[in-house]
Amino acid sequence: MTETQTRTGLYINGAWRDGKRTLGVWHKYTGELLAELVEATPENIDEAVSAAQRAMAERPLTAYQRYEILKRTQELVAQHQEEIARLIAREGGKPLVDARAEVNRSQQTILIAAEEAKRIHGETVPLDAAPGSENKVGFYIRVPVGVVAAISPFNFPLNLVVHKVAPAIAAGCAVVLKPASYTPLTAMWLCDLLAEAGLPPGYINLVVGPGSTVGNQLVRHHGVDMVTFTGSPGVGEQIRREAGLKKVTLELGNNSANIVHRDADLATAARDLALKAFTSAGQFCVSVQRIYVHEDVYDTFAELMKANAQTTPVGNPEDQRTIVGPLIDIKEAERIEEWIHEATAGGATILAGGERQGNIVLPTVLVNTSRDMKVIRQEVFGPVVSLVPYRDFREAVDMVNDTDYGLQAGVYTKDIGTAWYAIQHIRAGSVHINDTSAYRADLMPYGGVKRSGLGREGPRYAVEEMTEIRMVSFKLA
Repeated sequence: MTETQTRTGLYINGAWRDGKRTLGVWHKYTGELLAELVEATPENIDEAVSAAQRAMAERPLTAYQRYEILKRTQELVAQHQEEIARLIAREGGKPLVDARAEVNRSQQTILIAAEEAKRIHGETVPLDAAPGSENKVGFYIRVPVGVVAAISPFNFPLNLVVHKVAPAIAAGCAVVLKPASYTPLTAMWLCDLLAEAGLPPGYINLVVGPGSTVGNQLVRHHGVDMVTFTGSPGVGEQIRREAGLKKVTLELGNNSANIVHRDADLATAARDLALKAFTSAGQFCVSVQRIYVHEDVYDTFAELMKANAQTTPVGNPEDQRTIVGPLIDIKEAERIEEWIHEATAGGATILAGGERQGNIVLPTVLVNTSRDMKVIRQEVFGPVVSLVPYRDFREAVDMVNDTDYGLQAGVYTKDIGTAWYAIQHIRAGSVHINDTSAYRADLMPYGGVKRSGLGREGPRYAVEEMTEIRMVSFKLA
């Protein structure tokens, strides 16, 4: 294992490359400079894509080889899990408890992808069912889509990277990875682990730099066959325009809605929803943002949420007690503060929090919000939750659907009929009963509708996206 300082941010064809170091990576709480990295040039991107193409052409991997490499990678991540978790806390500002959970989840993601490498198969096609094809036998196989450009966000610098990289390797594809400039160090460590696990040179290449330059060049590159991206809807729409006829998977934003019905276990619901509204400073796309509460239990639930918000530990992400750490940068903290002020100017009331301390926003609970406020209509991506009363469950479902997004939703109820109505009528990629909008098991199909994205992640489903059907027919003598 090489030291972090030798990982330059430019990894091509199995080697770290040096150059002009212009990209700084900072500790999100202390401001300490953690590393200075090389920003990729257009020539570097050409080299990375060419290395990926050559790797697939000259060193194709069998299904078992792909399985073995990924399984060994998981074992190596397990060996270094505490070091990686602390790195995530430092470069991403994620509380250590969540960083450790992310490392554990990433191991499961890699293992599931390893197993999927053995399950890629086609099926027979009854060509003799078509007139004129009586002497034909047909079947199809699945083949790698080609070079995958993986563009990942800052908020899960390991698990969202492996959700792209591990299925691509399982499918037999080579990858050019562009991690977020805020949090590239964890992805760089992963490159070393993949190499140590036996992944041949060229199958994983890493470039860092702004999305507006490095990301765009990757998306438009003629040697890239598929783009998988997690980030904002605006960037996702631009990628879809720029990608042309490439395959594209987009995991985009959300303003996650949850319903607490009058028959819910209020204490459990408030505990769960507060945790998933505030943990990691709310910086994940299924973070709890809107909670619709039946008017019969609204006041009681509001007091429970207020108490949870006021007792949530805030501070240094490397402190094991911390639940809410810093936002990724001061501009994001200032934006969230502005949205809170806009809401209160429009009549909303702060039940808890509402303050900014540098790049930390205290856990905030808002009431008396309206549907046109940014904290309701847009994605806050911060530790801010709004409580809205409702009288009729159908009204609550209509309010959940009154959005441009549709990633995940949560519903708390003990009534199967109520739950089933929600399942049938909430327009989202996932509906979780008696759990929050933030629930995710890494093996499930994950993705949304409307402006929340296109395609599905989860290793099995990502492998399907990253392979193509090749039809074969035999004419019998």
